Amino acid sequence: MTTANSRTADHPIEKIFLERWSPRAFTGEEISEATLRTMFEAARWAPSSYNSQPWRFIYARRDNAHWDKLLGLLNEFNRTWAKTASAIVFIVSSETMSVPGKDTPVPSRTHSFDTGAAWAYLALQAAYMGWHAHGMAGIEWDKAYTTLKIPAGYQVEAAVAIGRQGPKTLLPEALQAREAPSPRKQVSEFVSEGSF
Repeated sequence: MTTANSRTADHPIEKIFLERWSPRAFTGEEISEATLRTMFEAARWAPSSYNSQPWRFIYARRDNAHWDKLLGLLNEFNRTWAKTASAIVFIVSSETMSVPGKDTPVPSRTHSFDTGAAWAYLALQAAYMGWHAHGMAGIEWDKAYTTLKIPAGYQVEAAVAIGRQGPKTLLPEALQAREAPSPRKQVSEFVSEGSF
């Protein structure tokens, strides 16, 4: 068994998987371009079907010209806490891919799956570096496509707030009680051998 961050795994795993979690209280400290690039570099090495690498990341760092624009694409609830993050990232995926033997791109059934792997690599790299990445589905979806100029054939997958963890007292009172690493289902609840 592995224990870290008030969590215990039932099977031996690396501690980074337990240390990674999604806080909402951030200090608001500046994140350097180089630090973000390291996280994107980790995402770069995620596996993907036919090595298609369908992911795209659109980001803004705190106090940069694009910050208010990207923050404004989150729903009202997420804006209440993500406003203290150090960076906001929108994750987009290509719905098509190039494959050997084809002259034109073909539909990709796994673009979201592959892009999810890239997000996971980014989140783990952030945790390794002492940062936290909190994925969000609470986005103004239609507005995101327009504002971010997402071309046809691409899908907005999620947004991410990245920052250094701050004290939970930075959050609205209603969120403070939820500011702790969450448990997980037992492996037996989602793994079966041979059939569903």
